[in-house]
Amino acid sequence: MRERDGTPLGHLDERTAVLMLHGRSVPVLPGFDLEYKTYNWADALAKAGYDVFMMDLQGSGLSPRPEMEKPRNVNPAQQNLLKPRPPGFTPGPPYYPFQLTNSNSDRDELNTVVEWIIRERGVKKVAFIGWSAAAFTMGPYAVKNPDKVSSLFLLAPIFPPDGTSSAPAPLPRPGFPMFVSTKSGTWNGWGNEALCAGQRELAMRDVVWDAIMQSDPVGSTWGPEGEGLNRIRNFVRWGWNKTTAAQGGVLGGSVPVLIVYGEHDKQVITSSEDPELNFSVTELYNAIAGDHKLMVKLACAGHSVVWEMQHKNVHNLSKHWLKQLKVDGKSQGIFDMDTNGTLSPAP
Repeated sequence: MRERDGTPLGHLDERTAVLMLHGRSVPVLPGFDLEYKTYNWADALAKAGYDVFMMDLQGSGLSPRPEMEKPRNVNPAQQNLLKPRPPGFTPGPPYYPFQLTNSNSDRDELNTVVEWIIRERGVKKVAFIGWSAAAFTMGPYAVKNPDKVSSLFLLAPIFPPDGTSSAPAPLPRPGFPMFVSTKSGTWNGWGNEALCAGQRELAMRDVVWDAIMQSDPVGSTWGPEGEGLNRIRNFVRWGWNKTTAAQGGVLGGSVPVLIVYGEHDKQVITSSEDPELNFSVTELYNAIAGDHKLMVKLACAGHSVVWEMQHKNVHNLSKHWLKQLKVDGKSQGIFDMDTNGTLSPAP
């Protein structure tokens, strides 16, 4: 866990704790605490007077990575990326033939951090900010624990409307504990969503990858010399769907929700015959039963908007939301935001 405490600045009447959670493949350091120009989201919130915490789930970033130290435990289909070979590596089936974590373990870890913040900082509730696959953990947790969560800000949330509600059996699930990604493969994926002039600085390719490697002292020694590989935990998920989002009227009720995503984001809206891979951010908005819900689509932005020109508007949206639980005086509705930060009702 990392912290940037802005409350000594005295901007707020009382301490407000914010917890930020990463997505599937990018840990908190490059995602929220990137020391480059104006991209540091956590620092922007701290300067606005918030006590900001960021957590890496087990298997991500600088957290413990059990069963991920051995290269043999990489997805067998990706073991060809381990060139030059790490010492002692021989291709073959994983030594640990299971997925690393699951929805229960992720939510237990989140709960441990939330309870620590509440106890150590003397706050009643914690405000959540989650990016991408963080929605799988923060969404259901907020539904079950509205007494601990004051609000929910979801950036580019992944949401399978018809995803499964129940845990698969048995656990742990067969498979392997980690995927890996290369620098070029990672950037090419992000690059497919850069469709506007000036949407992303060219320098971000190196800046972001270097920060990912700082968060992975083992993976940084694998793969192409001088580049390394990003180790990504393999986890099994359930319990985040239309039923969960509507449960008890909590989301949009006692836990207000703001959803923000980019117009070029190809990950939050997909089309798949597999309900676990069929994602829809608009279906999430519709599924939230309470009235206190907002959705903002950012012009000229993709899934990696935290490293794009629209990042300042993301920072500003989160600051306004945390302070007022409104955006431009509104607490309900669907809006578009241009690159100047101007809101307009969605068509």
